[in-house]
Amino acid sequence: MTQPDDTTIRTILETVRTVAVVGWSPNPARPSHNVAAFLKQRGYRVIPVNPGHAGTEALGEVVVPDLASLPVQVDMVDIFRKSEDVPPVVEQAVKLDGLKVIWMQLGIANAQARALAEDHGLQVVENRCPAIEIPRLIG
Repeated sequence: MTQPDDTTIRTILETVRTVAVVGWSPNPARPSHNVAAFLKQRGYRVIPVNPGHAGTEALGEVVVPDLASLPVQVDMVDIFRKSEDVPPVVEQAVKLDGLKVIWMQLGIANAQARALAEDHGLQVVENRCPAIEIPRLIG
């Protein structure tokens, strides 16, 4: 499948309200930390997902160990994991009620994960960053 066009990505970013960030890091030097903070600043509800920091608080939320532990429905799962580590994340994600989008960060793409997500009716964005796309497409 091809990458969604700018209109589709803009629509995703304008309609998504709640985002689970898989691979979130408490380290401010890490991209996952900065993107999550950017999304929060832009009005999204961001649920950090990281088993090593589960139970701590970040971005006004309790960090959860995995997608099965999310306290609320999310519209989008934003993945900060190596490409080869994405399929198990998507396997968990497709079980979530209300999920609309699987987003894989810059440098991350996985055909198997994409196919699984699309088979479950989800939109998929690969190798892009919402912290770049929001200013570019929305302002």
